[in-house]
Amino acid sequence: MSRSTDPGHFFQTDASESIRARRAAKSGNKYGNPIVLQSKILSCVPDPFSSAAIYIAESAGCVRKVNIETRDTMIVYRGPSAPVTSVAVGGNGGAIVFGGCWDKDIWSWDRESGTPGRRFKGHSDFVKTIICVKTGGIDILISGGADKKILVWDTATGERLHTLRDKSDTMMALQDLAIDPEESTESEIILVSSSSDPHIRRWRISLTSAEQILDSEPETEAQNNTIRSTILEHETSVYKLRFFGDEEDSDLWTASADGTAKCLSRAKHWTTEETYKHGDYVRDVVVTGDWVVTTGRDEDVKIWDRATGKLWHVYDGHYQEVTGLLLLGESKVASVSIDGTIRTWGLSKPDLEKAKKEAEERQIDEVKEGKVQPKTGLLTAEEEAELAELMDSDAE
Repeated sequence: MSRSTDPGHFFQTDASESIRARRAAKSGNKYGNPIVLQSKILSCVPDPFSSAAIYIAESAGCVRKVNIETRDTMIVYRGPSAPVTSVAVGGNGGAIVFGGCWDKDIWSWDRESGTPGRRFKGHSDFVKTIICVKTGGIDILISGGADKKILVWDTATGERLHTLRDKSDTMMALQDLAIDPEESTESEIILVSSSSDPHIRRWRISLTSAEQILDSEPETEAQNNTIRSTILEHETSVYKLRFFGDEEDSDLWTASADGTAKCLSRAKHWTTEETYKHGDYVRDVVVTGDWVVTTGRDEDVKIWDRATGKLWHVYDGHYQEVTGLLLLGESKVASVSIDGTIRTWGLSKPDLEKAKKEAEERQIDEVKEGKVQPKTGLLTAEEEAELAELMDSDAE
C-alpha cells in the first residue's frame, strides 16, 4: 500500500499551514544567488586548499565538495545511510575527509578520489561535531557526541587516545569544538567545547594525557582565588565557537540559543566584551575587521557594524533555518541552510549599500501591492519536533 508524503494530505494547524505557505512562496527567490541542492545542509567547513570551495554535511547521508565560484559539485563522499551532521578535513597532509554521522560513527574518505576509508567507532549516540588538528607530530581527530563524550583519535591508526567527560557530569550533548590558537603548542592543544547546556569548557590534550582545565579566577584582592571549571556567559545552549583576532590577541566568539552572539575577552578571563542580540536561536557567527555576521533559526543573515554594535543590514533569502556561515575573504560570506541552498552575500560597503537600497525599494513595492506577510520567526510544535530530532534530539 502506498503512503503519501504530501503534507497537504495530513491534518495541519492554521499556523503550520501559514508557515508552509510562506516558505513555499519564498522558496523561489534568487537572493544570495543560491546554489540549490536536494537535501538539508547541516554544517559546512572551508576547503583548506582552495578559497573557492567548501565542504558541506548533508542530511541525505553524504559530504559534498562545492566550488562556490563555478557553482559545481566537485565530488560527493557517499556511504552513510543516516544524516551526516559535521565535516572536517585532516589526516596526513589533509588527505582525508571526515564526516560525523547519526549512525554514531565517523566516516572517512580519500579527499581526492572519494574512496571510503576507516570508520571510527566509539560514540554511543549521534556524532555532533568533529575537528582535526596536529599535536606531537601526530594528526588527530576530535569528536563530540550526543552521548556527552569527547573522543580523541589517531587518524592514521584509528586508535582512540582519550575519552573526556565533564568532572561534574553536568555536560550535555556536545554542540561544537574549537582549538585555541594562542594557548596551544606543538605538543599540547587547548580545546574549547560547547554543548546543549550553557557552559563552555576548556580541555588540555596531548598524546599521552587529557584533562579538563580548572581555572583560578581572582575575584578581588581581599578574597581568595575561586576555581571556575567552566565559562558561563550564556543562558542556554551554545551552538558555535570561533576564535577571531590577531595571532597573538584572539578572542572567543559564541552563538547561542539564548538569541545572542557574544565576544568573550581573553584579556578579561573569558567574560563578555560585546553582545549582539540577533533575536532568535543563533546558529553561527563570523567576524571581519568591520562586521559581525550572525544567523540562525529566523532564516536571516544579519550584518552588524563592529564600530557601533548596531545592526547595519539584514540579508533575507533563506526560507528555513540557517545552519552555518563561512567567510570568503573579507568581502563575502556564504550561508548554508536546511532549505538545501548555499547563498553568498556581499560584505563590502558598496555591496551592503546596494543591498540595503534594494531591500528598501522591495519593501515599498510589497506594501503597495499588499503582499507583505509578517514572519513570526517561530516554529510550530510539529516543526519544533522535527528540528529537534534532526539537530538537537539529545539536548533536552
